[in-house]
Amino acid sequence: MPRIVTAGECMVEMSPLAEPGTFRMGYAGDSFNTGWYLRHCLPAEWQVDYLTAVGTDAVSDEMLAFMAASGVGTDHVARRADKTVGLYLIELAGGERSFSYWRGDSAARTFAREAGWLRSAFADADCVLISGITLAILIPEDRERLLAALSDYRQTGGCVAFDPNLRPRLWASEREMTEWIERAAAVSDLVLPSYEDEARWFADRDPEATAARYAGLGASLVVVKDGGKDVLVRSGEKTSWCVVEPVADVVDTTAAGDSFNAGFLAAWLQGSDLDVSVRSGTALAAQVIGQRGALVPVDIARVVTG
Repeated sequence: MPRIVTAGECMVEMSPLAEPGTFRMGYAGDSFNTGWYLRHCLPAEWQVDYLTAVGTDAVSDEMLAFMAASGVGTDHVARRADKTVGLYLIELAGGERSFSYWRGDSAARTFAREAGWLRSAFADADCVLISGITLAILIPEDRERLLAALSDYRQTGGCVAFDPNLRPRLWASEREMTEWIERAAAVSDLVLPSYEDEARWFADRDPEATAARYAGLGASLVVVKDGGKDVLVRSGEKTSWCVVEPVADVVDTTAAGDSFNAGFLAAWLQGSDLDVSVRSGTALAAQVIGQRGALVPVDIARVVTG
């Protein structure tokens, strides 16, 4: 059975409704969002697993039940009796979002504390996806352990996908963030950066510079997202642009990048060419940003995945 693993933190999400001061409770987090949409996009014979840790309280139980009901595998979700899960609240202004977080006691911060646990989660996977947020929530020793496990997995023929997802507020310093992002890219086959973030934190002059930098770190494939603009793809030494159709009604961009990653990976892992894979990602993201919240109903028939 083909299998993909996404790793990181799933949190309780409080998403604003139309009436001011009202919210809808759900579950989300960048790497989990990608896994959730992958489960919707991939055929049933694909296994989609999530690697994280949660508490043993009622909210953690409910989160696990939600994952299982969504078809996302939970065999690699550790339980921590002394921890719980994080929570975030979304505030929207003109379709753009800002977040308030309560995640200091999140069990997910401990998911990478055992090398054997990581090796068992990655074993026989066709692809493993992490993000910059996955790294940011871990203590330095656990980041080292995670990257070492990914490097070993890659050497056995596994594919590592990485979305830098630069969030400076989660890091001790800008320097710490950029150094770890580049270290993660160095053990990745596919990097999925967002140009706006890369330009700000790495001073890239254009998407080509972003792609070249990650290729120089070792990625064989770099797919540079740029909001609603065209997507740049660098495969080896070849660079090409993929046209993105504009989205007229943008409601909430919370999971724009996460859903793009899922649509792209679902097509690419099934053998689609890069242009089709990008169109799969943009078609899925276009549906997602037209609704409120990170995890929303989508019409997979409108997404080319294979």
